[in-house]
Amino acid sequence: MQILITGANRGIGAALAEKALEAGYQVIGTARNISGLDPAINWVELDVTSSSSLSSFSEAIAARPLDVVICNAGIYPDKGLSGIADYTAEVLQSAFQVNVTGVALTIGAALAGLQSTRGKIAIISSKMGSSALAPGASYAYRASKAAATNLARNLAADLRADGIAVGSYHPGWVKTDMGGTAADISVETSANGLWQQIEQLSLDTTGVFETYDGEKLEF
Repeated sequence: MQILITGANRGIGAALAEKALEAGYQVIGTARNISGLDPAINWVELDVTSSSSLSSFSEAIAARPLDVVICNAGIYPDKGLSGIADYTAEVLQSAFQVNVTGVALTIGAALAGLQSTRGKIAIISSKMGSSALAPGASYAYRASKAAATNLARNLAADLRADGIAVGSYHPGWVKTDMGGTAADISVETSANGLWQQIEQLSLDTTGVFETYDGEKLEF
């Protein structure tokens, strides 16, 4: 069995890669710089903001059967921005380029491998992208995660005929570089919960949007 995890070099991605190795998967991990990383993982360099990197990545995984693809890589460019007047085109574009475009292009590159196994796709989104739970602020991150969740829902509809299940997941507020030290839960707690939800993902539950501990979320 083979699993592809983007952003597998740190944080939640690294913890998910560890869970996958423990479960007996051959792990393909992506990072922008793959030198000196865990040799137990088959590393493929990927910078989703670079068209040449995406092209090389597509060629590298084109012939590989993939049982699971976890789109984990993401950014939060809103730190230090207090209101919409503080936002620039660059901030908004960077959020969508990584959190949405990067996810879509990664899945497109992996699709043939997923079709060959009737595999599954997990998109690490956020409840901050829920339109039903919108308290304001963090506009770039919230909007991009809303788009990522919408992408997952539409992929679930389109890929059902291929036997591919798709889910989107809120990892919790996690103590990572992005979440900060004041966050609610550890990386291990998040990864353990996410792994359980992804294992349970099937065509019966495809299109789900839920938290790491199984709470259903509104879109």
